[in-house]
Amino acid sequence: MNEVLLIAIPAAGAALAAVWPNDRTRPWFLPGIGLTHAVICFWLLAHPPPVPFSEWLGFDPLARAVLPSVSLLFLACAAYAVRYLEIRKERSNRVFVATLLGILALLSLGQQARHLGLLWIATEAVTLAAVPLLHFNGTPRAFEATWKYLIVGGTGIALSLLGSFCLGYASIYGGGGGDLTFTALTAQGASLSRPWVLTAWVLLLVGYGTKMGLAPMHTWKPDAYGEAPGIVGAILAGGVTTVGFTAILRVRAVIGAAGQGAIADRTLLAIGLFSMLVAALFLLGARNFKRMLAYSSIEHMGILAFGASLGRAGAWGALFHVWTNSITKGSLFLSAGNIRRAAGSASADEVRGMSALTPRSAALFVTGMFAVTACPPFGPFFSELKIVRASFESGHVRSAGLLLGCLLLAFLGLSRLVFAIVDGRPRTVSKASGKTFPETAGIILPPLILLGLSIWLGLFTPAVLRDAWTDAVAQIYPAP
Repeated sequence: MNEVLLIAIPAAGAALAAVWPNDRTRPWFLPGIGLTHAVICFWLLAHPPPVPFSEWLGFDPLARAVLPSVSLLFLACAAYAVRYLEIRKERSNRVFVATLLGILALLSLGQQARHLGLLWIATEAVTLAAVPLLHFNGTPRAFEATWKYLIVGGTGIALSLLGSFCLGYASIYGGGGGDLTFTALTAQGASLSRPWVLTAWVLLLVGYGTKMGLAPMHTWKPDAYGEAPGIVGAILAGGVTTVGFTAILRVRAVIGAAGQGAIADRTLLAIGLFSMLVAALFLLGARNFKRMLAYSSIEHMGILAFGASLGRAGAWGALFHVWTNSITKGSLFLSAGNIRRAAGSASADEVRGMSALTPRSAALFVTGMFAVTACPPFGPFFSELKIVRASFESGHVRSAGLLLGCLLLAFLGLSRLVFAIVDGRPRTVSKASGKTFPETAGIILPPLILLGLSIWLGLFTPAVLRDAWTDAVAQIYPAP
């Protein structure tokens, strides 16, 4: 029953926030409900239910391995949002608060969906729910980014729906009843029609890969992340994209049961490497530091796909990387949002010397850059090391070399832009905006805590998390 509470509580909070009359007190719904959600989520992590709630919904091993990271990120963003919305008094926060809580409910639904149709509904609903958040700033560029997000994301969702139909037909064609629960599809396994299974895999990979932001379906990310508030970017990069990734993992289990796992792994390997290469090349020329974070997100989605292609050890590392990337990227987006508001711009052509104007946010931004580029002792170093080791152990030596080369290029691109922003003499636009920007505890502590958690997760990974990832891998790659 607690699984349902993870959906019902934020959904009820969203409805209540929508009718709450006071703009000043409404933001407190976010940390209150976020804390409640996190407590339930981590209690379920430590005490997983013996059986899922139903065939359609449940806190199964894969949900257990991923959903707590989303809840933790949301809680940090919720704490940050209270002060952020206080600064943004010129705009009503009714839609913003209600939509954020609605997204938390939908993310909980999507991560726990054990039916292909229910998963698609949750994913499409998340796509639509994010629209008001993307154009919260109300600028022409924000509206342009929102339309691009809708068009590209809508195309991906349409393809994933078509892929769901194909997988259902593969079941019927193979003598099954067309049951779209993942348990039934995996059990039917070898009797699924091979041509329809492969067609479904291609469509579902492209569809949910669009939600992740894998190249070449990544084109919505730079605009959306560049124009949305930092909180929204953090939720998109560390929360919404994980729904797409877990959807691909669930479908991969079905494809493997149908005997086509090798083909699925080769496509994941190729699209993962391509995403990392595209992101690294764009990072070398990026001038906008919020768009830079979008390309970094594309790179890390490629790392997840790459890890998922390497069998059990790689998938374990990918699930580890879901946590480290989510937490680290959240800190980067929040500190970048501080710098953007202080500087009045996100372009390196207009922003310099932020270490003098916003020293705390600049320090967090630089530290986050080292963390997200896999420098020890931060979490991404250990999760990416696990994936690289899995690549060598599985015989993908050249692929591991390409991965390391892309990581080096990404580090060069990120460090070039980050140090250009924080160093030097402040420019006129930065001075004018930075003098009035208060670096209060409400906007500094959340990203700082996330960075601390990144170090802790890398150095002292709890046994309960390791067990959760191991159980999830066993679900994706069941023993023959």
